[in-house]
Amino acid sequence: MRAAVYEGPGNIRVEQVPDPEIMLDTDALVAVSHAAISGNDLWSYRGYGQRTPGSRIGREFLGVVQDVGADVRTPRRGDVVIAPSAFSDGTCEYCLAGLHTSCVDGGFWAEPGHDGGQGEAVRVPNADGTLVVVPRSLAGSWARLLPLADVLPAGHHAAVSAGVGYRKTVAVVGDGAVGLSAVLASRRLGADRVVLLGHHPERAELGQAFGVTEAVYGHGEAAIEQFMSVSGGADCVLECVGAQSALDTAIKIAKDGATIGYVGTPHLVEGLDLGSLFGRNIGLAGGASPARAYLPTLLADVISGRLDASPLFDLSVALRDVADGYVAMDTRKALKVGIGV
Repeated sequence: MRAAVYEGPGNIRVEQVPDPEIMLDTDALVAVSHAAISGNDLWSYRGYGQRTPGSRIGREFLGVVQDVGADVRTPRRGDVVIAPSAFSDGTCEYCLAGLHTSCVDGGFWAEPGHDGGQGEAVRVPNADGTLVVVPRSLAGSWARLLPLADVLPAGHHAAVSAGVGYRKTVAVVGDGAVGLSAVLASRRLGADRVVLLGHHPERAELGQAFGVTEAVYGHGEAAIEQFMSVSGGADCVLECVGAQSALDTAIKIAKDGATIGYVGTPHLVEGLDLGSLFGRNIGLAGGASPARAYLPTLLADVISGRLDASPLFDLSVALRDVADGYVAMDTRKALKVGIGV
């Protein structure tokens, strides 16, 4: 079958790889219909992290179940399913606590020994604990469903971790797909005011459609001063980038007693000034989003029409052209790229 393979920084190729097979009775085989390029994939493409050349890539996909192992009970052949960014058994102490990313028998797509989501098919371990079946009425609505695999739960995780709620002023640091998902999550959770800090003014229109009340575009101290003049500080700060500068900004714009919910994949983060948090009683929470924990609730809102993140996808490419999708996101010509397989 064909799949996207990471061959080094700036080099993604579509190659022939072995077809996946059922290896354990708890496995399922999913024929991928659509995938996406995530921020995590993009950092690998830019040379950050430890991804090995020749490895598979991709952590967001949905598709149709082709086969299941003997012990699989929930997804059946022919079901349309969403695969969250991590697979998990759904039964261990961490899964039962809603922390599926720490599952004792889990992992992430495209790790050594596991298929990446940007390919024609994927072997899904722990199918019962991982896959979420989609109502047939939404089977053709890939752009509404695909954000549920990773980016929408990531924004939601930032908001939940920061304690977003009614009458709160929220600052979202980062105007990428995760940041804009965090805007949606903040409004959904009842935030009174959502201020977006970013570098790309052309994204302001989508941000306003998602619920941004004010936007601050710029860098460094000037942007921080502008934010403080607009808001006076944030009750909740959602850090959706993962860079040192974004984390520093999040700390400076937080009110005393605020909580920072961080979900940006860390890269070039040199350290954290605990003294600046300690004296002001600022909390720090978040991390890798346990998407599977949030999927049922978020999917229910997508089904009802209350939640729609499909505008995040401003470019769609075929699998054979996936390298073009990476270039488009790397050069900021696309916000979020969908892949039709």
